[in-house]
Amino acid sequence: MAKTIVVKQIGSPIRRPEIQRKTLIGLGLNKMHKTRELEDTPAVRGMVNKIPHLVEIIEERG
Repeated sequence: MAKTIVVKQIGSPIRRPEIQRKTLIGLGLNKMHKTRELEDTPAVRGMVNKIPHLVEIIEERG
């Protein structure tokens, strides 16, 4: 079974740079308090690390 992480959006993309909005969309998030279970890869971790003020990792599985 592959490792996964559960990511929750905690910040609004309003008045944020376009690159941060696109990173949220790339993670599958677009509304406040929405959660997504994603595969734990370096690419996903890098996206989360670029916008730590907008998302948080709730849980790590696997």
